[in-house]
Amino acid sequence: MIIKTSSMKIAPDQRRDLYKIIQFGLIWSMGGILYSLIEYGILGNSKTYPATNNLYDFETSILSSFLSSLLIGLLIGALETKIVAKYDKTRSFRQKIIFKTGLYLALIVFLLLVSMLLLFSSRLAVSMFDSKVIDSILQFVSNFSFWSILIFASVITILTLFVAEVSDYLGSGVFNNFFTGKYHHPIEEERIFMFLDMTASTTIAEKLGHKEYFNLLRKYYADLTEAIVQTGGEVYQYAGDEVIVSWNMKKGLADNNCIECFFKTIAIFQKSSDEYIKRFGVVPTYRAGFHFGKVTTGEIGVLKKEIFFTGDVLNTTSRIQSTCKQHNIDMLISKDLLAVLNSTEEYDIVPIGECELKGRNEKIDLFTMKDKNNFIA
Repeated sequence: MIIKTSSMKIAPDQRRDLYKIIQFGLIWSMGGILYSLIEYGILGNSKTYPATNNLYDFETSILSSFLSSLLIGLLIGALETKIVAKYDKTRSFRQKIIFKTGLYLALIVFLLLVSMLLLFSSRLAVSMFDSKVIDSILQFVSNFSFWSILIFASVITILTLFVAEVSDYLGSGVFNNFFTGKYHHPIEEERIFMFLDMTASTTIAEKLGHKEYFNLLRKYYADLTEAIVQTGGEVYQYAGDEVIVSWNMKKGLADNNCIECFFKTIAIFQKSSDEYIKRFGVVPTYRAGFHFGKVTTGEIGVLKKEIFFTGDVLNTTSRIQSTCKQHNIDMLISKDLLAVLNSTEEYDIVPIGECELKGRNEKIDLFTMKDKNNFIA
């Protein structure tokens, strides 16, 4: 029996969202510390803020800046990941940065004014809407200290949004690898690959026309991404109507993520079939090939850098995927990968036999798999 993800274990898509939220929090908290250090460099041993005559203490300042910035960063990260990003997919990169910066700055100003209302109301022992409190708020807003906070918030917001958008464009795994320098020097590792190719793509493109076919591909890849994220996969390349997905061995074998990715895509497309028919007149189908093996992984390129895999496993997986058409089936998996899966009791496994792959002298044992619970290939 396949061991499913328990309620105590964080699913790959939830882990990805949590990582992005923490990323926002860390960038904001580091910005808060930097702000306090610059402030300390200006004020030095001063005991008050010159502009407001409020008491100044460096230890209190850096602690409050760190905590408040961390909380704001986590709040914005949660809003961005769970709400805003899901409904802001049509804007360009520049439009997203501008729109979201304005949105989050408005939120920050609102929170800042509310906190000031509470603070002044408490200090003056009057109602929040008393004229003394309102006058204090207006004085605070007209003071440079308010605008310095707003400038700081703008810079940090733009920085965090830029990092988040670049991470999405490159893929979070690729971005992290570039940032940490993991593949700056080539390394050898074992990885699982899935080559997934849309069937009858030429016919569909001719029927829809180039522009509408592009819109189909955009939605097609967006739906595939949902399954890839849920199973901890990384998109290695988009090549026309083909996508190459990769897992390290630990992530790919956990809960049979690599194979579950394929069956999750089927469930997603079945759920969206009416939308595809209404919009494009066709529901995309595809064929997938699975294999694993050693690759050499490293950074490559000068004008445009990318993480590059090289190894026979890529060619073999591509040939396995191409063999699906010969047998009129939707997926094929190598005997080697099948042997290392955690468990296969929830699948019907159908042997295809020894197959000769194009461009290879040696034959390879291939199998197709059927999900007993959800889908029959």
